[in-house]
Amino acid sequence: MSDKDLIEQRRDYSSNSLSASQLNNSPVQQFENWLADAREAKLIDATAMVLSTTGADSQPRSRVVLLKAFDEAGFCWYTDQQSQKGQDLQENPLACLLFYWRELERQVRIEGSVQKLSGGEADHYFNSRPEGSRFSAASSHQSQAVDNRAQLEAQVKALHEQHPDGNVPRPDRWGGYQLKPTRFEFWQGRDDRLHDRFIYTASNNDWHTQRLSP
Repeated sequence: MSDKDLIEQRRDYSSNSLSASQLNNSPVQQFENWLADAREAKLIDATAMVLSTTGADSQPRSRVVLLKAFDEAGFCWYTDQQSQKGQDLQENPLACLLFYWRELERQVRIEGSVQKLSGGEADHYFNSRPEGSRFSAASSHQSQAVDNRAQLEAQVKALHEQHPDGNVPRPDRWGGYQLKPTRFEFWQGRDDRLHDRFIYTASNNDWHTQRLSP
């Protein structure tokens, strides 16, 4: 790809703006407002977020997961806790979440510490999932090597035979996490790359805001 090709792919950001007067005192409420805008715009996968972790080897790793719940206490998702991300969080319980809503020219970055959710919370969410998703989660050991897809499908089939009523139990290794935020950044694209950026930082049980240079 030539430099000319890259230049032609650039675009301007001019849909919205963000000022200090528009910010909610609570970054969680500010996030909720922006998520509502994304849903109102009918954006596909509005709750998709990039989860970045590092383990004991200090190697950053990112992947897309879905936000399942959030409130002032934190932001929650579910996964196989013996996966690579689970291993990373066991070794280093700090993580970063990134939401990107392209059509609204917005990003939200959230940093904080991570803890496991209770087994009861994991059971509640697991049992609310579609049957196919429950059997896939119960049969697959996420991030572990597998010979081929046929092996995965055979594992799912065997589990269906064990639980013909569809009530497959949640594996102990599958559960939830909650990130407790210590820092938020809200980014709004603007003309000429003079973007609006604001951070919220936690201090003494309160949130402080600051505009950043783009």
